[in-house]
Amino acid sequence: MTVPMSDLATRLDAAFAALPLVAILRGLTPAEAEPAADALYNAGFRLIEVPLNSPDPFDSIAAIRRRLPADALVGAGTVLAVADVERLAGMGADLVVMPHADTAVIRAAKAAGMACVPGVATATEAFAALAAGADALKLFPAELITPTILKAMRAVVPPSVRLLPVGGITPDTMAPYRAAGAAGFGLGSALYSPGLPVADLATRAERFRQAWAA
Repeated sequence: MTVPMSDLATRLDAAFAALPLVAILRGLTPAEAEPAADALYNAGFRLIEVPLNSPDPFDSIAAIRRRLPADALVGAGTVLAVADVERLAGMGADLVVMPHADTAVIRAAKAAGMACVPGVATATEAFAALAAGADALKLFPAELITPTILKAMRAVVPPSVRLLPVGGITPDTMAPYRAAGAAGFGLGSALYSPGLPVADLATRAERFRQAWAA
């Protein structure tokens, strides 16, 4: 089952308008999926990914997709293969996030009617990913892509393209990236780590929401 592209584009824009922070739930287990999804949704998150190097990730993604309303976009991170894209499409996932810019994976995600956010670190990768149909660009790893580098990329990448630093982002490190042109962030271990109690996840999620609002 796929979502019509026009509808998906509208949902993607709405999700970013609500809160342009992507929750990266690396290490999540299926038993934790629904409580984690509830905590994030209640904190305002509308973009959620479970990396495919998590335990039984497809089960967790399916559980979260069933749990949350359609205004939340749910999918996978660390997507490396076209076969994984096809499996995600078959289960109704909305989102494909990648650490790299493999154009075959990007094109497969778009052909399947899903939003795709590939990882890039250079202008060359950025423009190749956009030509393949990327909906936004994940600047990864952000530890290497400073706000100064982001500002330089922002000068050449079309202003409508969302640039999302990912890697080591905390509530305290967001402001310089925003000033340089970041349109949002991917949040990893500072938001969720394996086994984190759901109450702690809710607290961290709220801190990130407040940091963005500030």
